[in-house]
Amino acid sequence: MESRLIRANDVYDIVAQIPKGKVTTYGDIARALGHPGASRAIGRILNRNPNPVTTPCHRVIKSDGKLGGYVFGTIKKKELLKKEGLRFNGDSAARFADYRVLLPNLRYPDFASFASSRRCASDLT
Repeated sequence: MESRLIRANDVYDIVAQIPKGKVTTYGDIARALGHPGASRAIGRILNRNPNPVTTPCHRVIKSDGKLGGYVFGTIKKKELLKKEGLRFNGDSAARFADYRVLLPNLRYPDFASFASSRRCASDLT
């Protein structure tokens, strides 16, 4: 099986599709890209997100529902998610399953086929 690097733009393209009021996990993104063990790599890529407005990385949390890191701090991340309607128990998303977007398995040989497939946020809910 051919190994493919995770490209930052692939990650950013997925994150840009997460609707307001929904979240996904670092691991979900890694699995969608065909790299199920790469959740930390996804986190590192998102930490370098050059445009958090169009790539809302605050909508990516840990698989246990906890916030995880955020370049502007976890307090800001929690504030943004609360504004979008998420509720919390401490630093964990309450009713996490209700807010979680399940990503399709995106094992396209060329990720551009996903980006050009005109999927929109409603396709992921």
